[in-house]
Amino acid sequence: MKFAREFIASTVVGGLFVVVPVYLAVLLLLKGMQTVGALVQPIATLLPDWMPAEGLLSLLLVLAVCFIVGMAVRTGPGRAARRRMEAVFEKLPGYDLLRSLTRRLAGDTEQEAWKPALVEIEDALVPAFIIEEHADGRFTVFVPSIPTPFAGAVYIIDAARVHVVDVPFTQAVRSISRWGSGSKDLVAAMRRDPQAPQASRSTLGPRPPG
Repeated sequence: MKFAREFIASTVVGGLFVVVPVYLAVLLLLKGMQTVGALVQPIATLLPDWMPAEGLLSLLLVLAVCFIVGMAVRTGPGRAARRRMEAVFEKLPGYDLLRSLTRRLAGDTEQEAWKPALVEIEDALVPAFIIEEHADGRFTVFVPSIPTPFAGAVYIIDAARVHVVDVPFTQAVRSISRWGSGSKDLVAAMRRDPQAPQASRSTLGPRPPG
Protein backbone atom coordinates (compact mmCIF):
# COMPACT_ATOMS: atom_id res chain seq x y z
CA MET A 1 0.00 0.00 0.00
CA LYS A 2 2.84 2.38 0.87
CA PHE A 3 4.54 1.63 -2.46
CA ALA A 4 1.27 2.32 -4.30
CA ARG A 5 0.83 5.66 -2.53
CA GLU A 6 4.40 6.72 -3.30
CA PHE A 7 4.07 5.63 -6.92
CA ILE A 8 0.80 7.55 -7.37
CA ALA A 9 2.19 10.65 -5.65
CA SER A 10 5.43 10.69 -7.68
CA THR A 11 3.51 10.08 -10.91
CA VAL A 12 1.09 12.94 -10.20
CA VAL A 13 3.95 15.31 -9.33
CA GLY A 14 5.84 14.30 -12.46
CA GLY A 15 2.74 14.89 -14.55
CA LEU A 16 2.30 18.34 -13.03
CA PHE A 17 5.84 19.30 -14.05
CA VAL A 18 4.86 18.53 -17.64
CA VAL A 19 1.26 19.74 -17.73
CA VAL A 20 1.64 23.03 -15.83
CA PRO A 21 4.33 24.62 -18.08
CA VAL A 22 2.42 23.54 -21.21
CA TYR A 23 -0.84 24.88 -19.77
CA LEU A 24 0.75 28.22 -18.86
CA ALA A 25 2.38 28.52 -22.29
CA VAL A 26 -0.93 27.87 -24.06
CA LEU A 27 -2.73 30.26 -21.71
CA LEU A 28 -0.23 33.03 -22.40
CA LEU A 29 -0.43 32.37 -26.13
CA LEU A 30 -4.23 32.62 -26.11
CA LYS A 31 -4.07 35.77 -23.99
CA GLY A 32 -1.61 37.31 -26.43
CA MET A 33 -3.84 36.41 -29.37
CA GLN A 34 -6.77 38.04 -27.62
CA THR A 35 -4.74 41.18 -26.96
CA VAL A 36 -3.66 41.67 -30.59
CA GLY A 37 -7.04 40.65 -32.02
CA ALA A 38 -8.12 44.27 -32.44
CA LEU A 39 -4.95 45.08 -34.39
CA VAL A 40 -5.49 42.40 -37.02
CA GLN A 41 -9.26 42.80 -37.33
CA PRO A 42 -9.13 45.34 -40.19
CA ILE A 43 -6.96 42.96 -42.21
CA ALA A 44 -9.08 39.95 -41.26
CA THR A 45 -12.20 41.54 -42.76
CA LEU A 46 -10.50 41.53 -46.17
CA LEU A 47 -10.10 37.75 -46.16
CA PRO A 48 -12.81 35.17 -47.03
CA ASP A 49 -15.45 34.48 -44.37
CA TRP A 50 -14.72 30.73 -44.35
CA MET A 51 -11.18 31.40 -43.13
CA PRO A 52 -10.59 31.90 -39.35
CA ALA A 53 -8.62 34.98 -40.34
CA GLU A 54 -8.62 36.86 -37.04
CA GLY A 55 -7.39 33.90 -35.00
CA LEU A 56 -4.82 32.92 -37.61
CA LEU A 57 -3.44 36.44 -38.00
CA SER A 58 -3.36 36.91 -34.22
CA LEU A 59 -1.37 33.71 -33.83
CA LEU A 60 1.08 34.74 -36.56
CA LEU A 61 1.51 38.18 -34.99
CA VAL A 62 2.20 36.75 -31.52
CA LEU A 63 4.72 34.30 -32.97
CA ALA A 64 6.36 37.12 -34.92
CA VAL A 65 6.69 39.18 -31.74
CA CYS A 66 8.23 36.19 -29.94
CA PHE A 67 10.66 35.73 -32.84
CA ILE A 68 11.68 39.40 -32.76
CA VAL A 69 12.18 39.32 -28.99
CA GLY A 70 14.21 36.13 -29.36
CA MET A 71 16.42 37.80 -31.95
CA ALA A 72 16.76 40.92 -29.80
CA VAL A 73 18.07 39.03 -26.76
CA ARG A 74 20.85 37.61 -28.95
CA THR A 75 22.30 41.11 -29.38
CA GLY A 76 24.66 42.77 -26.88
CA PRO A 77 22.09 45.19 -25.43
CA GLY A 78 19.48 42.43 -25.43
CA ARG A 79 21.73 40.07 -23.46
CA ALA A 80 22.47 42.85 -20.97
CA ALA A 81 18.75 43.54 -20.53
CA ARG A 82 18.05 39.82 -20.10
CA ARG A 83 20.73 39.53 -17.42
CA ARG A 84 19.19 42.44 -15.50
CA MET A 85 15.76 40.82 -15.70
CA GLU A 86 17.13 37.44 -14.66
CA ALA A 87 18.86 39.06 -11.67
CA VAL A 88 15.39 39.99 -10.44
CA PHE A 89 13.75 36.66 -11.33
CA GLU A 90 16.54 34.65 -9.67
CA LYS A 91 15.19 35.80 -6.31
CA LEU A 92 12.13 33.64 -6.95
CA PRO A 93 12.51 30.13 -5.47
CA GLY A 94 13.25 27.52 -8.12
CA TYR A 95 13.63 30.00 -11.00
CA ASP A 96 17.30 29.23 -11.66
CA LEU A 97 16.70 25.49 -11.79
CA LEU A 98 13.61 25.93 -13.98
CA ARG A 99 15.59 28.16 -16.34
CA SER A 100 18.34 25.55 -16.67
CA LEU A 101 15.76 22.83 -17.31
CA THR A 102 14.02 24.92 -19.97
CA ARG A 103 17.29 25.63 -21.75
CA ARG A 104 18.19 21.96 -21.64
CA LEU A 105 14.85 21.08 -23.21
CA ALA A 106 15.56 23.68 -25.88
CA GLY A 107 18.85 21.96 -26.69
CA ASP A 108 21.31 24.31 -24.97
CA THR A 109 24.24 21.94 -24.36
CA GLU A 110 26.30 24.64 -22.59
CA GLN A 111 24.12 24.44 -19.51
CA GLU A 112 25.85 22.75 -16.58
CA ALA A 113 22.67 21.92 -14.68
CA TRP A 114 20.59 18.88 -15.65
CA LYS A 115 23.50 17.21 -17.44
CA PRO A 116 22.70 13.48 -17.95
CA ALA A 117 24.82 11.08 -15.91
CA LEU A 118 24.97 7.59 -14.48
CA VAL A 119 25.74 7.48 -10.78
CA GLU A 120 26.91 4.57 -8.67
CA ILE A 121 24.43 3.84 -5.88
CA GLU A 122 25.21 0.67 -3.95
CA ASP A 123 26.11 -1.91 -6.64
CA ALA A 124 24.13 -0.37 -9.49
CA LEU A 125 24.34 2.39 -12.07
CA VAL A 126 21.37 4.76 -11.80
CA PRO A 127 20.28 7.32 -14.43
CA ALA A 128 20.50 10.81 -12.97
CA PHE A 129 21.03 14.48 -13.78
CA ILE A 130 23.84 16.65 -12.44
CA ILE A 131 22.35 19.72 -10.75
CA GLU A 132 25.46 21.44 -9.41
CA GLU A 133 29.11 20.90 -8.53
CA HIS A 134 30.48 21.58 -5.04
CA ALA A 135 33.77 23.27 -4.22
CA ASP A 136 35.12 20.01 -2.77
CA GLY A 137 34.43 18.18 -6.04
CA ARG A 138 31.24 16.44 -5.01
CA PHE A 139 28.05 16.72 -7.04
CA THR A 140 24.42 17.32 -6.29
CA VAL A 141 22.52 14.88 -8.50
CA PHE A 142 18.84 14.36 -9.08
CA VAL A 143 17.75 10.74 -9.46
CA PRO A 144 14.33 10.63 -11.15
CA SER A 145 11.57 8.16 -10.43
CA ILE A 146 10.36 5.83 -13.16
CA PRO A 147 8.53 6.78 -15.34
CA THR A 148 8.33 10.42 -14.18
CA PRO A 149 11.59 12.21 -15.09
CA PHE A 150 10.87 15.30 -12.97
CA ALA A 151 10.04 13.65 -9.65
CA GLY A 152 12.56 11.75 -7.59
CA ALA A 153 15.33 12.13 -4.99
CA VAL A 154 18.37 14.36 -4.55
CA TYR A 155 21.81 13.01 -3.57
CA ILE A 156 25.11 14.70 -2.73
CA ILE A 157 27.66 12.22 -3.98
CA ASP A 158 31.41 11.87 -4.56
CA ALA A 159 32.68 12.77 -8.03
CA ALA A 160 34.24 9.32 -8.47
CA ARG A 161 30.74 7.82 -8.47
CA VAL A 162 29.33 10.27 -11.03
CA HIS A 163 29.82 9.45 -14.71
CA VAL A 164 28.75 12.01 -17.31
CA VAL A 165 26.75 10.58 -20.22
CA ASP A 166 27.33 12.17 -23.63
CA VAL A 167 23.74 12.09 -24.86
CA PRO A 168 21.19 14.87 -25.35
CA PHE A 169 19.08 15.75 -22.33
CA THR A 170 15.91 14.77 -24.18
CA GLN A 171 17.28 11.29 -24.90
CA ALA A 172 17.92 10.67 -21.21
CA VAL A 173 14.42 11.88 -20.33
CA ARG A 174 12.93 9.64 -23.01
CA SER A 175 14.73 6.59 -21.63
CA ILE A 176 13.52 7.30 -18.09
CA SER A 177 9.93 7.87 -19.20
CA ARG A 178 10.02 4.49 -21.01
CA TRP A 179 10.93 2.51 -17.90
CA GLY A 180 14.62 2.39 -18.84
CA SER A 181 14.23 1.39 -22.47
CA GLY A 182 17.32 2.66 -24.28
CA SER A 183 19.55 2.51 -21.19
CA LYS A 184 22.13 0.56 -23.18
CA ASP A 185 22.73 3.71 -25.21
CA LEU A 186 23.31 5.67 -22.00
CA VAL A 187 25.83 3.10 -20.78
CA ALA A 188 27.59 3.13 -24.15
CA ALA A 189 27.87 6.93 -24.00
CA MET A 190 29.18 7.00 -20.41
CA ARG A 191 32.54 8.71 -20.01
CA ARG A 192 35.14 6.31 -18.66
CA ASP A 193 38.23 8.39 -19.28
CA PRO A 194 39.88 10.64 -16.71
CA GLN A 195 39.16 13.71 -18.83
CA ALA A 196 35.50 13.70 -17.71
CA PRO A 197 34.85 16.86 -15.65
CA GLN A 198 35.72 16.22 -11.99
CA ALA A 199 35.07 12.48 -12.35
CA SER A 200 37.71 9.81 -11.96
CA ARG A 201 38.06 6.64 -13.98
CA SER A 202 35.08 4.34 -13.65
CA THR A 203 35.39 1.48 -11.19
CA LEU A 204 33.28 -0.71 -13.41
CA GLY A 205 36.19 -2.22 -15.31
CA PRO A 206 38.45 -1.43 -18.26
CA ARG A 207 37.22 0.63 -21.14
CA PRO A 208 35.90 -1.56 -23.98
CA PRO A 209 37.91 -1.52 -27.22
CA GLY A 210 36.86 0.81 -30.04
